[in-house]
Amino acid sequence: MNFTLFARLRIGTLLSLALALSSPAKAQSPDSTRANYVYSAAQCPSCADWSVPHQPIRIFGNTWYVGTNGLSAILITSPEGHILIDGGLPASAPSIVANIRALNFRVEDVKLIVNSHAHYDHAGGIAELQRASGAEVAASPSSGRWIRSGKSWPDDPQFGIAFSYPPAPVARTIADGDTLRVGSLAITAHFTGGHTPGGTTWSWRSCEGSVCHGIVYADSQSPISAEGFFFTRSKEYPTALADFEHGFDVLAHLQCDILITPHPSVSRLWERMESGALTDSDACKWFAAGARQALAKRVATER
Repeated sequence: MNFTLFARLRIGTLLSLALALSSPAKAQSPDSTRANYVYSAAQCPSCADWSVPHQPIRIFGNTWYVGTNGLSAILITSPEGHILIDGGLPASAPSIVANIRALNFRVEDVKLIVNSHAHYDHAGGIAELQRASGAEVAASPSSGRWIRSGKSWPDDPQFGIAFSYPPAPVARTIADGDTLRVGSLAITAHFTGGHTPGGTTWSWRSCEGSVCHGIVYADSQSPISAEGFFFTRSKEYPTALADFEHGFDVLAHLQCDILITPHPSVSRLWERMESGALTDSDACKWFAAGARQALAKRVATER
């Protein structure tokens, strides 16, 4: 290349760079961001059913269900501000916002967002919900890494089949047993890994008059994985079985008058509410027992 041509190319490159730097940056709108994370029916056969709208409903006291029919999002309210647990799919965020507003609460009063586990169907909407509310996002160390990156890491049993989602800022990394507060609200984190390394169960108390119940949002305890992953001998996640066992023990000993799970169908939430049998002090025990049996079956297939 001769010197004159080289000089022209160099000047053109510098001019293009100068124009790019001088132009105002255009932030992606929530709609355009969400459009980048649409999962087709072939990719996610369950997404359509998970996304069916559900009217917001009071669980008990100041605890409300604001998610879709197949993916839980829980709002805990107080005059000083609210806590939101989970954000569903990226496409779930507008429905969650609409449900919060339908209850006559302000999305802007959500001060804290926490997560069960950082897969696309429970953390996918967190970025948009955080933008809408300005809330602080808190998560376990592993879940925090995933949420910040918008994807699972190689220690995820579902690595390679779990979809990416909009990354969100995580302002606070929590420890097992931490109690997080918003005004008079207090919610406690219990690490219950296995399904993912950073899986977290949340517990709190809600009252109606003089009647108070311990509510548990129990993270998924199912041994679901990508093909080729073995819970019994994973180099990427060697503590998987120990994490499951720890979680089962934690769940069996929590005060658990009302059980909620990230997929409401897993804990038969709608059936229990319809029959008037929502309160069951043994709910976490039978949930943990069922999960233990499912893990035992999975382990047996790996040996």
